[in-house]
Amino acid sequence: MFEGIAVHQWLCCGALFLLAAGVAFSSETRRSCPQPCRCNTVLQEVNCSDGQLTTVPNILPQNTKILNLTHNKIKSLVQQQFQTLTKLLHLDLNDNIMVLIEVEAFIGLQSLITLRLARNHLKIIHVGAFDGLPKLKLLDISRNEILVFLDFTFRDLTALQFIIAADNDVVFISRRAFTGLTSLQELHLDGCNLTAVPTEALTQLGELRSLHFHRLGLTTLPNYAFRQLEHLKELVISQCCLENLSGNSLFGLNLTSLTIRNCNLSAVPYTPLHHLVYLVFLDLSFNPITFIYGNLFGELLRLQELHLVGGSLLRIDIGAFRGLAHFRLLNVSRNLLTTLEVGAFHSVDTLRNLGLDNNPLACDCRLLWVVRRQPYLEFGGYPPTCRTSVQLQGWYFLDFTEAELPGLLTCRQPRILNRKPQEVRVDQGHTVVFECNAEGDPVPSVTWISPQLKPLSPIGRIRALSNGSLEVRYAQPMDRGAYFCVASNAAGNDSMPVSLHVRAFPASSKKNLRLKGWFVFPSASPGVSGDQHISFDVKTLLVAATIGFLSFFSSVSVCFIFMLFWSKSKGQIKHTATIAYVPRSAESSNNGGKGNYMETSRFTMKLI
Repeated sequence: MFEGIAVHQWLCCGALFLLAAGVAFSSETRRSCPQPCRCNTVLQEVNCSDGQLTTVPNILPQNTKILNLTHNKIKSLVQQQFQTLTKLLHLDLNDNIMVLIEVEAFIGLQSLITLRLARNHLKIIHVGAFDGLPKLKLLDISRNEILVFLDFTFRDLTALQFIIAADNDVVFISRRAFTGLTSLQELHLDGCNLTAVPTEALTQLGELRSLHFHRLGLTTLPNYAFRQLEHLKELVISQCCLENLSGNSLFGLNLTSLTIRNCNLSAVPYTPLHHLVYLVFLDLSFNPITFIYGNLFGELLRLQELHLVGGSLLRIDIGAFRGLAHFRLLNVSRNLLTTLEVGAFHSVDTLRNLGLDNNPLACDCRLLWVVRRQPYLEFGGYPPTCRTSVQLQGWYFLDFTEAELPGLLTCRQPRILNRKPQEVRVDQGHTVVFECNAEGDPVPSVTWISPQLKPLSPIGRIRALSNGSLEVRYAQPMDRGAYFCVASNAAGNDSMPVSLHVRAFPASSKKNLRLKGWFVFPSASPGVSGDQHISFDVKTLLVAATIGFLSFFSSVSVCFIFMLFWSKSKGQIKHTATIAYVPRSAESSNNGGKGNYMETSRFTMKLI
């Protein structure tokens, strides 16, 4: 019993002690909480937002972990401004009028994780301004007026993973500006005056995973713009003047997500994309792209999502997404499409999301597959409507019942008009045009097939014209044969043959060639009679002979003059030569050359 009373008394004393300590701690916190700030002892937070402060308060609780200084009038941060806040984790200085951060302003904040400086008036960040932040992971300097990033601006931020520097006025990034950012994962950059990708600076970021460019001032993305960024997975380019991508502009990247929005791309950049075999997400929205051609996405085997909202799309070809076995989302809302045929997809069984709203759709049999796949598709809350069909204009065709569909979403098979036989015979070198007009609903496309059963393209000597005609220019014997006009739409096709016969030039006969008064050449064809006389003009012969003589005379004269000057340069020339010799007698010959020598004789030669 006494032991229970003792324990009870001990607990009461402990509770009173803790209460007294808490009161003392809170009173101490209240004394150190500056006006007009609000301090939360539980969260260890000091909130000085909207306090009309012009400087950072000098006295702050040393155990503060969260400091909010937003929406004040702080103009600068002086050296060692926060040296006593060694436990601070989050510092928010957004929405001030800051123009200057002195070197080592953040010394002492060895525990700081996030630093926010957005929506201020910083124009330049001095080297050393971010010293003393060994654990900083997020830096937000967006919506300032920063013009340049100097060498070693972020040199000591080895733990930094995220930099948000969007909506600035960057005109230059030094090649070593990002030196030291060995852990950086995500970088948001902006520069309406940045006319080139800072390739050299980006090579310092070997561990970068996500790169965002906003408002770039370049029209072409150059080759190898992002070299040495092997770990980059996400690239976002938005609101710039970009008109095209060079063929190797994305070379070396292994992206899984690519966004190029609000630019001036007039065509899908198939060539730069073809090697991105790990690409899963592609967004080309708000570009004036007009066509998605067939069989050009096949190498993007893992592509799952394509967004092309707010473009100028007129047509998506059959086979446009052939080879994309994992394709599950297509958003082409707010374009100029009149239809989307099932043949555009590798398989509609994988498709889960389809955005077709705000397109001038013609509701016919080509969209029947969309209605029948409706239970398996999501339309993002905006169902497609009929626009160009007179009877169904303004209708949500997804509301039609299965019984109504056969009579509403219909097509009419093509029919070639004026089917009278076309058989043309022409001489070699003439141009021939075959007509082929067809009707149907929807309007059929006309294709021409060659005698070798190959489709003819709109280019070349034999070409299919845009009005459905076939043109054979400068017809040759090899062009003869039967050509087929094929009119097709979603309801079927119709065909019509035409014939072309080309008469070759007559073979030129080979006859004897006789030059009158000169020579006669034998005929190469022995069965041909008669000679062909070719006469020459006398004046022509005289002129030719005169020119030849003058050429020969001038060449000889030059040679003689050259020899004359060469001989003069050698000094006095002898015109005679004396030769001494010893005659051999018959006796000396018989004696084997032994005996006395005879007297030496000489004779003189005249040199010509």
